[in-house]
Amino acid sequence: MKYPIFASIVILSLLLMYEIRKHRRKEEKYYESLLEREAKANSTRRKPLDDLEYISIPMDTLPTEVLSTDERVAEYIETIRGLMNSPIVNLTGISNTDLKLQYGAPNIDLLMRYDHSYTMLVRTLYEWGSYLYQNDFINEAQSIFEYAVSIGTDVSDTYALLAKIYESKGEIDKIKELIPIASNINSLMKDSIVSNLESYILPDLSGLELSE
Repeated sequence: MKYPIFASIVILSLLLMYEIRKHRRKEEKYYESLLEREAKANSTRRKPLDDLEYISIPMDTLPTEVLSTDERVAEYIETIRGLMNSPIVNLTGISNTDLKLQYGAPNIDLLMRYDHSYTMLVRTLYEWGSYLYQNDFINEAQSIFEYAVSIGTDVSDTYALLAKIYESKGEIDKIKELIPIASNINSLMKDSIVSNLESYILPDLSGLELSE
């Protein structure tokens, strides 16, 4: 009986070694392809930025007069006004390598500044809207959140608070309209945001389970 057991151990060991080597070769090929791609990206010449979707800030439609003397609100508005002086582009979910391949390595610093401005914008919009919401300026908070959604924000709490506002007004259809919008954002937060929005419109099955 010892020989069959020994033979089985040897076979399993050989199979394990084979799988380890195969996995290692795959990893090596993957990293080689990454290095080749990055090298190609770094050698890509500067290209026009004409096809970028630049974001404009409609200050005239945002509730800048509400709580305007409040120190925090004034800071939010000042930050957003400051962002109007520089280009803003949503590059969420696009790697630096892809950006360099598409627009050229010399443009990467510029593109990162555009994206940083976008990140600051959507974060400030959330903080501003959230502050107004906490102070019972519901309609004004809604308008800020809706603008943030229109420019592709991936701040999950923006969607959560906007859905909560719609729910309080009985506007469930508007929550449904948010789902395809959230499904199209290029962010790791996408699935989480969609799942949260769906929780507002899916029937509560807990009562059915208890009754059974």
